[in-house]
Amino acid sequence: MSRTPVVTAGAPRPVGPYSQAIVSGDLVFCAGQVGLDPATGRLVQGGTAAEAARAIENLSAVLSAAGATLADVVKTTVYVVDLQEWGLVNEVYGRYFPTPAPARATVQVAALPAGARVEIEAIAVRQRA
Repeated sequence: MSRTPVVTAGAPRPVGPYSQAIVSGDLVFCAGQVGLDPATGRLVQGGTAAEAARAIENLSAVLSAAGATLADVVKTTVYVVDLQEWGLVNEVYGRYFPTPAPARATVQVAALPAGARVEIEAIAVRQRA
């Protein structure tokens, strides 16, 4: 099966040897996104909730470039540096993902790139035309 990289200016450029997403058949495998503003390359201000919102907006841009939307997401993994802030992340997450929400795992980590507080990755299934 083919593996096609996804590239969009609507999300931060990769800072290492990885793709924003890979499309294989109808599946879209999105790299984790943190709350970097794609225009400036800097972490957004406003704390964990603002970072979570920007991370999901970045995911949305990558999905759009791949021919999918947040409604097509079937699985996410959310990484947070402090599970005490999970309520903030969960509130933001719920505003973006439609019902039924994707399956999800949440993992507390010691640190994230760029000093971020949250990172979100996703797998989506593109709808056939």
